[in-house]
Amino acid sequence: MGFNNEEAEANSQFAEMDTGEKRLNELGYKQELRREMTLFKTLAISFSTMTLFTGITPLYGSSLLYAGPASLVWGWVVVSFFTWFVGIAMAEICSSFPTTGSLYFWAAHLAGPKWGPFASWCCAWLEAIGLIAGIGTQAYAGSQTLQSIILLCTGTNKDGGYLAPKWLFLCMYMGLTFIWAFLNTFALEVIAFIDIISIWWQLIGGIIIVIMLPLVALTTQSASFVFSHFEMAESTGISSKPYAVILAFLVSQYSLYGYDAAAHLTEETKGADKNGPIAILTSIGIISVFGWAYILALTFSIQDFDYLYDPTNETAGVFVPAQILYDAFHGRYHSSTGAIILLFIIWGSFFFGGLSITTSAARVVYTLSRDKGIPFSSIWREVHPKHKVPSNAVWLCAAICVLLGIPILKVNVVFTAITSICTIGWVGGYAIPIFARMVMEEKNFKPGSFYLGKASRPICLVAFLWIFYTCSVFLLPTLYPITWDTFNYAPVALAVGLGMIMLWWVFDARRWFKGPVRNIDAHNGNV
Repeated sequence: MGFNNEEAEANSQFAEMDTGEKRLNELGYKQELRREMTLFKTLAISFSTMTLFTGITPLYGSSLLYAGPASLVWGWVVVSFFTWFVGIAMAEICSSFPTTGSLYFWAAHLAGPKWGPFASWCCAWLEAIGLIAGIGTQAYAGSQTLQSIILLCTGTNKDGGYLAPKWLFLCMYMGLTFIWAFLNTFALEVIAFIDIISIWWQLIGGIIIVIMLPLVALTTQSASFVFSHFEMAESTGISSKPYAVILAFLVSQYSLYGYDAAAHLTEETKGADKNGPIAILTSIGIISVFGWAYILALTFSIQDFDYLYDPTNETAGVFVPAQILYDAFHGRYHSSTGAIILLFIIWGSFFFGGLSITTSAARVVYTLSRDKGIPFSSIWREVHPKHKVPSNAVWLCAAICVLLGIPILKVNVVFTAITSICTIGWVGGYAIPIFARMVMEEKNFKPGSFYLGKASRPICLVAFLWIFYTCSVFLLPTLYPITWDTFNYAPVALAVGLGMIMLWWVFDARRWFKGPVRNIDAHNGNV
């Protein structure tokens, strides 16, 4: 009778569990992290990881240069359309597997017992590489924005303003990285609170920039220029129109990902099987609309297209959006104050974005360490006893990010390489669970609250093909002729990094790495 009472009490507690925690227990994991995140907080972090400005701003100038405004503007629409396929496919899987390991965990279970360990190994390392490089992209672009703010605050490039040299640029890069790591060592509620500020910062700041910039500009470009003008620049060395258009799309492909951040926090989110998918799809919707509006505001406000890239202009030709803002406000008010304020809003977006990506990266490293997939896993899987966050994993991510930035001192194409590594790793990680979901037998899939039914396979197919295309184009050269200063180092870096990881798998890891390791007995073995 005593056993039956205990069993009844256990069943009662299981029935009263949060739905996300219940599903987590079914999958074989006990609740270790605090489950205190609401839908709005999860959405805030997901939105902050994608961010309104951080993808568009640093690549806007180069994408505009490749093929003119029309390819840039319509490229956003095309990429947004295909991004929805990826987001919907991931939302369905997230609803079924609400775990912090997210993509890596999904890949293991969807690929089945034979291919699961290898699929999860590849997915985990791609995702970890992409997210850690993602911290670097935010730190680099944030430093670039700060460099422009300092230049305009001290004058301009024409009036003796201070343009930060490479060594100071690297210091700013490292400073941002360490600040994000420090903040991420506190309880997740602190990050969630900051990210709530972030979502309002970006929404309100985005509305201000989108509305104010075209109104302040003395003249605006015609609709025909913005929506139909095609122009190739000789300075890129590219003579093929289709190739130029492909490169013009890069800004959109780089900007429209990161929505998986909601999935990384599902073990800390209430009702994660429902709220995780909602946060993913809502983030894509908000960014799709506001991102296009931001691109249109910048493009309509261009005063002199060729002058944007002149190395003797007020911003030294290093940051096109800064020059557009300067031209608008200085032309109207003969002052750069307004441009500085708007640049500070944009810089804030980089700050919040880097903070959120650090949160996501640390969760992936923590989860992979929990399953013994990283050297010295016992160190990186430790959770802070008070704040319940993977603080050691946070600092590991920060240290690797700093190492990625050191070539800033000598190489001019660091941002191109880090951006490519980030996109290929991060987005490439999406492809593995999506492909596994597409080819698995439907009877083996246990759907969550968000289920696509018969539409799942065609949606997954489109999503997979789009991801494959996206990863391919980020390996292409972006400038010609190819020299040491223009070469895209991403293929070399990825080949070396992924090659070492695959060799590790072949000669060692395949013998012991089995993917996600259960730490409790599952209530329901049907996963």
